[in-house]
Amino acid sequence: MLNELESLSQNIGRLIKISERHHQARRTLEEQLEQVRADYAAVQSELSQVRDERDSLQAERDGLSAKIDDAQVRLNAILEKLPRAKAAPEPDNQLDLLGPDSPPHSSSDAEHEPAHAGEMHGEHSHGEKA
Repeated sequence: MLNELESLSQNIGRLIKISERHHQARRTLEEQLEQVRADYAAVQSELSQVRDERDSLQAERDGLSAKIDDAQVRLNAILEKLPRAKAAPEPDNQLDLLGPDSPPHSSSDAEHEPAHAGEMHGEHSHGEKA
């Protein structure tokens, strides 16, 4: 009977150790769970802030897009009011500047033509308008 009591005592000792290990493991898991829940709450809060910022940026984008659309409409209205430019310049336009009695340039005058043509339009030799 003494052997049985000793065997029971050893078994009870092993069960107590196993139980303590399980309790310690449970406490560790509870602490980890608490930490994960705290992390989750922090991430949820950050997610809420990011969503608010996203919504704000979307509203700002929509407002800017509306302003761009409005500006485009106004610009198109202004452009429609402007007179239409001729598609291609008429070939006689430069000759009209010479006057009806002036003879066409000879090949020796062609070297000086760019400088004189610019001065006729109010430009100086530096390319600046007067």
